[in-house]
Amino acid sequence: MERVDVAIIGAGAAGLSLADRLCATGPRSLAVRLIDAPPGPLRPPRRTWCFWEAGAGRYDAAVTKAWTKLRVHSPQGTAFDDDIGPLRYKMIRSDDFEHLIAGHLAERPGFTQREGVVETIDGAVDGARVLLRTADGARESLSARWVFDSRPLESLPSARTTLLQHFHGWFIRTPQPVFDPERVELMDFRVPQPPNGLAFCYVLPTSRHAALVEYTEFSAGLLQDEEYDQRLLSYAQQVLGARDFDVEDTEHGVIPMTDARFARRSAPSVFRIGAAGGATRPSTGYTFATIQRQTSAVARALAQGRNPSPPPPHSRRSQAMDAVFLHGLAHGRLDGSEFFARLFSRVPMARLLHFLDGDTTLLQDISIGLHTPIGPMLRSAVELPTRGRRHFLAP
Repeated sequence: MERVDVAIIGAGAAGLSLADRLCATGPRSLAVRLIDAPPGPLRPPRRTWCFWEAGAGRYDAAVTKAWTKLRVHSPQGTAFDDDIGPLRYKMIRSDDFEHLIAGHLAERPGFTQREGVVETIDGAVDGARVLLRTADGARESLSARWVFDSRPLESLPSARTTLLQHFHGWFIRTPQPVFDPERVELMDFRVPQPPNGLAFCYVLPTSRHAALVEYTEFSAGLLQDEEYDQRLLSYAQQVLGARDFDVEDTEHGVIPMTDARFARRSAPSVFRIGAAGGATRPSTGYTFATIQRQTSAVARALAQGRNPSPPPPHSRRSQAMDAVFLHGLAHGRLDGSEFFARLFSRVPMARLLHFLDGDTTLLQDISIGLHTPIGPMLRSAVELPTRGRRHFLAP
């Protein structure tokens, strides 16, 4: 049985990020095996990830575009503009990220990659045993001191509230100049709002003629495929004024937004990372930046010879605030579009982004909270402890 120091299961954002950071900061003798599913339904679909950071970053070579100017439109059409400098809002497409990381890993001795479907992970005295089936049907066993599993969960942990963030995006190109390439439309609420949820479009322009235009909805259930297209077409034509355009590519996804408590450890030497380990921010769906903090901490721990248990992805205070928001939204206590429009109209956007990263103090959090609808938030906070937890199927 082949033995490695670290086995990483899944080559999505979390698996690739951890492999990259281990190969950059770990001992040169560290043996790392990345196990990716063969092409097919188990492999992560192509994605666009957005995050923000100050100045240059580790993955700038893969960034499609970065912006410092953001805009939010209220349901009534009022525009709120702000400059988030020195932060930069960055867009990465998964194909470009994979290509960049592949180049990094190719230069690192001790790193290997294998395609296969992991069937079991069993704890052992000296680590864990991974059994996988390769694309040609053969079974292989691997022994690892540490295993990091980023595969999506088959079922979500029990929760008081679970909504789905479901989105459908078009990469469109227009013959006429339609977009402002220097400004992101972060949330445009000029779309029909669902009951007990919220919906918005966002626009990531890469030129005056091209942008990713995406419809996003927070709700308990999904739409039919044609409904996403109808909403995007209506938004592009009636709101953006893009009467004539070509759709060059599409993306679609579903992200659970839940106050569930995600276990980050499934055996003494087996850990969950990424969305499976709770990295997704429950109130927004942003995940990429949390993954970077999480995988960086794991890599540092291994380099220092410490137990590499992933740290909690979000503070207890952030989780508590998100739980109150989700409960209020799901039970009709909060008007989601008005909630966010009100925040972005009263709080500097850079401060809100720091808040969403959990990078604010208690006093700053209280200051931001005072700009929310206090009555509905308090009613939601009072009701929440009376709600039992139940299981939801993973999307």
